[in-house]
Amino acid sequence: MDEPTSPRPRGKLKVYLGYAAGVGKTYRMLDEGQQLKRDGVDVVVGYFEPHGRKDTIIKAQGLETVPRRKLEYRGATFEEMDSEAVLRRRPQVCLVDEFAHTNVPGSERAKRWQDVQVLLEGGIDVVTTVNVQHLESLNDQVWRASGIRVRETIPDWVIKQADEVVMFDLPPEALLNRLRRGAVYAPERAGQALQNFFKESTLVVLRELALRQTAHEVDMRQVVEEAPEPSPSAQPASPAAPLVREGQPDRILIYITADPLTAVLIRRGKRVADYLQADCFALAVRPDSELDTAPPAEREAIDKHLNFARSLHIETRVLQGDRAAEVLVEFARLHEVTQIFLARPPKRSGLSLLGRDLVQQVVRLARDMQVTIVADRHPDRVAR
Repeated sequence: MDEPTSPRPRGKLKVYLGYAAGVGKTYRMLDEGQQLKRDGVDVVVGYFEPHGRKDTIIKAQGLETVPRRKLEYRGATFEEMDSEAVLRRRPQVCLVDEFAHTNVPGSERAKRWQDVQVLLEGGIDVVTTVNVQHLESLNDQVWRASGIRVRETIPDWVIKQADEVVMFDLPPEALLNRLRRGAVYAPERAGQALQNFFKESTLVVLRELALRQTAHEVDMRQVVEEAPEPSPSAQPASPAAPLVREGQPDRILIYITADPLTAVLIRRGKRVADYLQADCFALAVRPDSELDTAPPAEREAIDKHLNFARSLHIETRVLQGDRAAEVLVEFARLHEVTQIFLARPPKRSGLSLLGRDLVQQVVRLARDMQVTIVADRHPDRVAR
């Protein structure tokens, strides 16, 4: 009779972070797998995407690969990592490429990072790869730098749980040379890439974001807060009133509305909270504290934003009150909030006057807190 398999402690996560495709993350992950194999470690490849790169394909040779799961979707066949097969195989280490990948509908989980969580819970160490533009809190900064809205994102808390984050760096000019040589993509894709993420100016910004993120993960106290972004910031009405009381720990409050800009607000506030190691709240205000009585479109939008905040591990509340500004500031005082984040309504919006009135009230009432007003400035383009 077979003895039951004893449970393993949670696996460890190692992330190779880059700022663009082609910097060498996947090659380095496979190289580590080869070294682990030489050291006698039981290692398998859970998922590996070669993109036709010969040197990367060669580096994978000799490593055991767990067969992928095939799924039918809209008349086509797709292959995804078979997490359950990896769990049955029970290796010590699993190599998983493209951490931010979205699984095809019909998979057990929507995202590959969720598959990795299952492997970690099963006691399997995971080495994975991801580019900085896929971090949720950086989504808006990447949009401004590239003009492209990345839709495949990973909540920052997932990366924070990693036991090790290693940036694999390459100067932008060297990466562009690799792209032009065909070492990153086939020629037909290379030309398109040069018009998008592979503009040199965009690569410089992405590389800086990756460097900052890596330093932040190593020791947040050693990272200097990034320069303020070009969104207006409301200052306290009284010059003598301090923005933050001396010795008081930072706490962030994000005001949730149906405005689409709220998603940007959530990312910005969470990013600041992470840098300051601060508690973070997201607050919506309703006359009856219930979303069910709101108009369907408004209810759906607010609920979506609250769920988004929860996915980033932000504490959320829906409070009752006819005067949103007063409720917001009263909550802030009760919870010793130091910074409040508000969205600026579009100038042509029918709610712009109401929104500006609320902002003015919050600034007047919250004289001893920093109030940051975030405005939208750029047309949206979408990229996976």
